[in-house]
Amino acid sequence: MSNASLSAQNPVVRTSMRDIGFAVGIVVILTVLFLPIPPLAIDIGLAISIALSVLILMVSLWIQRPLEFSSFPTILLIATMLRLALNVATTRLILSHGHEGSAAAGSIINGFSKLVMSGDFVIGLVIFGILITVNFLVITKGASRIAEVGARFTLDAIPGKQMAIDADLAAGLINDKEAFTRRRELEEESSFFGAMDGASKFVRGDAIAGIIITAVNIFGGIIIGVTRHDMALGDAANAFVRLSVGDGLVTQIPALIVSLAAGLLVSKGGTRGTAEQTVLTQLGHYPRALSVTGGLLFALAFVPGLPFIAFAVPGGLIAFVAYQIPRKIALERAEQDETRAREADVAKLVDKDSVKESLKTAEIELCLGKQLATQMLTSHGELAHRVSKMRRKFAQQYGFVVPDIKLSDSLGVAAKDYQIKIHGTVVAQHELRVGEVLVITGDAGQPDVPGDAVREPAFGLNAMWISQSFINEIERDGFTPIDNMSVMLTHLSEVIRNNLPQLLSYKDMRALIDRLDPEYKRLVDDICPSHISYSGLQAVLKLLLAERASIRNLNLILEAVAEIAPHVRRAEQIVEHVRMRIAQQICGDLAEAGTLKVLRLGNRWDLAFHQGLKRDGKGDIVEFDIDPRLIEEFSGEATAAIRQRMSQHHAFAIVTAPEARPYVRLIVERLFPALPVLSHVEISRGIEVESLGTIS
Repeated sequence: MSNASLSAQNPVVRTSMRDIGFAVGIVVILTVLFLPIPPLAIDIGLAISIALSVLILMVSLWIQRPLEFSSFPTILLIATMLRLALNVATTRLILSHGHEGSAAAGSIINGFSKLVMSGDFVIGLVIFGILITVNFLVITKGASRIAEVGARFTLDAIPGKQMAIDADLAAGLINDKEAFTRRRELEEESSFFGAMDGASKFVRGDAIAGIIITAVNIFGGIIIGVTRHDMALGDAANAFVRLSVGDGLVTQIPALIVSLAAGLLVSKGGTRGTAEQTVLTQLGHYPRALSVTGGLLFALAFVPGLPFIAFAVPGGLIAFVAYQIPRKIALERAEQDETRAREADVAKLVDKDSVKESLKTAEIELCLGKQLATQMLTSHGELAHRVSKMRRKFAQQYGFVVPDIKLSDSLGVAAKDYQIKIHGTVVAQHELRVGEVLVITGDAGQPDVPGDAVREPAFGLNAMWISQSFINEIERDGFTPIDNMSVMLTHLSEVIRNNLPQLLSYKDMRALIDRLDPEYKRLVDDICPSHISYSGLQAVLKLLLAERASIRNLNLILEAVAEIAPHVRRAEQIVEHVRMRIAQQICGDLAEAGTLKVLRLGNRWDLAFHQGLKRDGKGDIVEFDIDPRLIEEFSGEATAAIRQRMSQHHAFAIVTAPEARPYVRLIVERLFPALPVLSHVEISRGIEVESLGTIS
């Protein structure tokens, strides 16, 4: 078997041969710097240099993002070394054989000198100077600045991007493999822009070297021609300037192309897609801008003294494009909408037939009976709007977004009833009467119209169902009629308030943490999980919401948790410290017109609860042991005192000792779930306190 067939079958052999060939090419470039080469070899080298520069430009135009051409700095160094080596070789030929004629440095340099200079070396000098100016002052300088700024900002953004990857991995949004890939891309991005910052100096140095080499060729050649070959000064200047400028043009044109490629690459930034897609798509995305441009060109076409065709033809083309783009965009959008609709229909059919779909339960569901659903369908838009407004109000008041509320109907619900479900469990149900309104009567007298006495579902107040035909009489008697939708949504709102802890999921808590400022994210990283687990932090927030304490000031809550978490482990103890730290918020939410009304326990019950607290040797509370008869007696006295103040339409809180507060709350919440219980240390400074009496 031949060596060729062995190399074709063995990829290791092919790779090794390719490595050797690449190394030989680098050695050849270095050899050109020191050894003389014939004009034919120089022509081949210059042709390779031009082809390589065009290839680099085309790749820069067609890549989707800069990292796809991460080898650009290495290729740029090789291309620069190739041009400099050829420069040295052509300089050797020009200075050695320039007196022999214009073909002394090869056919390519001779052809460029005749083509560009048009037989006059002064024209060649001017064109060469312009190319140097464009390359050195415009393209190279701009590309160097973009590369420098891009490298700086990329390196500055690495910590934040790394934290984002870690956060997504911890939240379960990505897996380990994807996190590794994203970290690898981040490392490559930083290395690429850092290398581009340095590689841009190659381009700038190449431009400077071109100027110096051309000047050396001109002045050195004239001196050699006059002193060594007895040429007249004019003949020497004509011969050596032609060759030097031709050499400079052959070198600077590839250098200009590579500089343009470098500028395109570093200016691409974070945009994706080829240069044609990013440039033409974004320029053509604004038809009005194209219309104005076309109109301006048409206006210039009719200005006296200006050529009509030169302005009218481009103006007509631009106007035609501006007319076609909106139609194309509308057609593409219609196709996309149609595609999405088909995909959505297919997804719905798949989900409908999926067994897993039947296992999903809505976190909050409002299920209507058939007759009630028929009535609500006529005002479905208003119902959806008011539900959305309710969720927004909860977000502002309690600091997190409650889950979406699913609206449904069911034959399993009585025709005029509705059910409120939390995680698929019915927690409330009530009947609404179609064609009637609800009037809250409370302990006042009833309106002088026929109706049925009932209990209002949200707060259990005395109320009456009255026909809508008596609305005028009701309002004349000073009562406010409440429509069915308002009754239902008020009940729904109160049920959500009573179940806020169940509605704060682990995912919601992580979303709240992700929205924090970076400093507070670092604070969370410091305390979780070393001092408290994430589930423990969720338990703290749930306990706060259980007493309707808002978690909107999450920063203050986290600071308070960070203070106490290293010293205690139980979530209940952490919550008591947090409540003390956010006392101003708690009192502010409960106060009316700057005054906090309170109902105290009294000395007897303060002493009874204090004696019921059992402590260990360190003084920490280990259990609450009180005579059940005392609990019953306290419940009776508390109920009487609380109802008396509620009948006077007071909004107040019960105040007790800090250590007894959780246990007082445990008893009171079974009697009056919405009544807040505060400790003395939770009454913030500056709040005016009005005592409504004591329970004892």
